[in-house]
Amino acid sequence: MGIRSTRIGSPFADVFGRSRNQGTNATAAGGSGITATGGIISDYEVSGTYYRAHIFTSTGTLNVPTVTGPGLVDILVVGGGGAGGCQSPSGNEGGGGGAGALYYNSSIPVSVQPYPVLVGAGGARIVGPSPVNGNSGSASSFGASYPAAGGGGGASTGNTGSPGGSGGGGSHNSTAGGPASGASGGTPNSNSPPVGWGRAGGSGGPSAGGGGGGAKDAGSNSGGYTNGGKGGDGLSYSISGITTHYAGGGGGYFDPGAGGLGGGGNWGNPGYNATFATGGGGGAGANNGSGSGGSGIVVVRYQIGQLTATAKATGGAISFYNNKTIHTFTSTGTFASLPNWSASTSVEYVVVGGGGGGGSNTTLPGSNGGGGAGGFRTGTQTLSGPFSAAITVGAGGVARVAPTSIPGGPGGTTTAAFPSSIASPGGGGGGTSAPPGSTAPPGASGGGAGANPGVAGPATGSPFPGTIGSSEPSPSGYWGNAGGGPGPAAGGGGAGSAGTAGPSGPGGFGIQLPSTFRDPTSTVGAPGPTSGPSCPVPGGFDTSGKYWFAGGGGGGTAGNGRGGGPGAPTDGWAGAGRGGGPGGVNGTNALENTGAGGGGGADPDGYYSGSGGSGIVIIAYPS
Repeated sequence: MGIRSTRIGSPFADVFGRSRNQGTNATAAGGSGITATGGIISDYEVSGTYYRAHIFTSTGTLNVPTVTGPGLVDILVVGGGGAGGCQSPSGNEGGGGGAGALYYNSSIPVSVQPYPVLVGAGGARIVGPSPVNGNSGSASSFGASYPAAGGGGGASTGNTGSPGGSGGGGSHNSTAGGPASGASGGTPNSNSPPVGWGRAGGSGGPSAGGGGGGAKDAGSNSGGYTNGGKGGDGLSYSISGITTHYAGGGGGYFDPGAGGLGGGGNWGNPGYNATFATGGGGGAGANNGSGSGGSGIVVVRYQIGQLTATAKATGGAISFYNNKTIHTFTSTGTFASLPNWSASTSVEYVVVGGGGGGGSNTTLPGSNGGGGAGGFRTGTQTLSGPFSAAITVGAGGVARVAPTSIPGGPGGTTTAAFPSSIASPGGGGGGTSAPPGSTAPPGASGGGAGANPGVAGPATGSPFPGTIGSSEPSPSGYWGNAGGGPGPAAGGGGAGSAGTAGPSGPGGFGIQLPSTFRDPTSTVGAPGPTSGPSCPVPGGFDTSGKYWFAGGGGGGTAGNGRGGGPGAPTDGWAGAGRGGGPGGVNGTNALENTGAGGGGGADPDGYYSGSGGSGIVIIAYPS
C-alpha cells in the first residue's frame, strides 16, 4: 500500500513510519461526512485519498457527533488471543494458544451516537507445572453488532485444545486441537463473515504440542517427539495506515517460532508471549510456564477531505500523531523554529544518552559485565521563537576485543541545547575480570561487575521510582541505576532498574516512552518485556511491548547472558545486548538509538563483547 510520507527540513529517514497523524474532531470536508472522537487518531493518505483511523488498544467509546452524507466506515475487530499450555510434573508438553477471531468489513453505516468499544484481553499465561489449559482470550466488539471471539487456550497435560475464535493446539499423546468458531478462507484486507476469520488448533504428537490456530491457517500438527506444531498464520490489514499482521496462532511446545504474531513455544523456558494489540496466541511452554495471548484491537476508519497538520520547526524526522508534531533525531542536527512557531510554545522532550559497551574477555578466568544504559530524561520546556537549538546524539560505547582486560567503552552524552540545556550522559562500560576486585565504570547507569569478584559500577542518575512500563517525568537530572554486582558477569544498570549480580546477570530494565510519543506507526525503540518469555515483576509491566529504551546489557557467562531484564530473548529487552557464552558466542551489540548497554564478553575463549546503542532525542509540540 503506497502511503505517502512527509518530511520537512530533514535529511533522515522517516523512522516514525509513513502516516501523517493529527488530532481529534477535524471537519472532514469532501470525505465521508463524519466527525468523531475516541481512541488513538491517525490520518494518512493512500494514492490521493485521505483517511482517518481511530485505533483502540484498550476499551473506550467512539463518539460520533456529526454525520452528513452516507456516513460509512470500515471496521476491524480482533479478539484477544489465548495463552499457551504448559507441561505438568510428569513431563507432558502443551499446545500453542489460538488467535482471536478477526472480523473486518467495509462500508458500514454509522449514525450520531456513542459506540461502545470493547478490546478483549489476551489470555493470562499459565505458571507451570500445571494440568490446566492456557486461559482463553476475551472477546472484542464494536457496538452491539460486530463482535470477535477470543482465542482458545492451548492444551496442557493430555487435554484437547480449548475452542475459540481460533482453537488452541492440542498437547502430547496426540490430543486434538480446539475447534474454531471463525470461518476459513480469509485473505489480506478481505471482508469476513459475521463470525470473523479463525481456524482450528493443530493436534499434539507423542511428546510435543500442536500449534494454535490463526486467522488464515490452522495450527500445524506436532511433528513427533521433538517438533511442536507451528502456529497458524494470521492475516494482514492496512486499515490503521500501515500494513499489520493480526491473529497469528501460538507455537506448540518445542517449536522455535510461530505463525503471524503469535508467541513461539520454547524449550526449557517459558513460552513466548504474543504481541500486544494483535490478538495472537501465546506460545506453549515447559514446566516453568507458557506465554500469554496478545490483547485484541478495534480500528474504525473513514474518509476525510484533507490533511491539515503542519510543522512549526525543522530538524530530524517529522511525523504527526494525535494532534502533536514530533521531531525525531537519530543523529546530530539542529532543531530550529519556522515563522509559524507560536510564542511561548511548550515542547515535550525525551533525551537518551548512549549506552556503555560490554566488558572485554581476559586471559584470566571469569566473564565480564554488561554495559550500563544511557540516561533517560523526559520533561517539558517552553520555547519562544525564533530559535536554533543544536542537537547532539551520543554515541554508543565501543566493544572490546579479547584477550584484553579493558572495561567496555563509555556511552556519549546526548544534548538538546534549548535555552535551558537538556543533557543525558552515557552509560558506564561493563566491568572486567582483571584485576581481581575491580570496580566497573560509573555512568548514567553503571556497568555490571566482572568476575573475581568485581564491584558494581555506580550510577550518576536517579533511581527510577515507577513500575516497569510506566513513564515518570525526570527529576532535575535523569533516570539511571547502578550495575549489578558482585560478579561474575553481572548485568549493566538500566534506566528502569539496577543490573543483577552474576553469574549470568541480566541487565536492568529500560523505560517506555511517555504516551505522547507512542505513535502506533512508530519504529523507534525496541520491544519490552512482553515480547520475550514471561517474567513476573513486582508491580507488573506495561503490555504494549513497544517503545522501550535504555536497557542494561547482559553479563557474559559460561551459560546464557540475558540483556535487558530477566528472561529476555536473544537480543534483549529495551534494545540491550546479550552476554557472550562459550563456544564462539560473542556478546551482542545493543540496538542503535536506544541508549541500551552492550553485552559482556565471556570466559577467555577469545571472543568479543558488544557495543552500546547510540542515543536519541525526540521533541513534540502541538500541531
